[in-house]
Amino acid sequence: MREMTEDQWRAFLSEGTRTGKLAVTRKDGSPHVTPIWFLLDGPDFVFNTGETSMKGRILRRDPRVCLCVDLMEPPYSFVMVEGEAEISTDPEEMLTWATKLGVRYMGPERGAEFGRRNAEAGELLVRVRMTKVVAFDDISG
Repeated sequence: MREMTEDQWRAFLSEGTRTGKLAVTRKDGSPHVTPIWFLLDGPDFVFNTGETSMKGRILRRDPRVCLCVDLMEPPYSFVMVEGEAEISTDPEEMLTWATKLGVRYMGPERGAEFGRRNAEAGELLVRVRMTKVVAFDDISG
């Protein structure tokens, strides 16, 4: 098992269409985990969600999150990121990032479609400032 450098974990998070598992905390303290599509933007990771979704409602109350992305086959690897979320409803910012997310996960031919669909009223752009990263590669090595 090897600890990843920052360049390595950034490359790992940006490779292909890996989804993240986002953990937030319900009012009663119990965890809520959902898969998300995400992108890196400097010290942040960015995703979108509906404002009435469970995670959208929770993030308005408690901005603390944890994201885990893993390689589920040998040699097994993972990156876990903790941070605090900031929410935006700015239409231009939402369109820009929702389109970039669409391109990453659905391909260039459908990126604009996804961007328009996820930059409407009722959607949120979430930007998480990363405060802690734990990243290991070659876990089975």
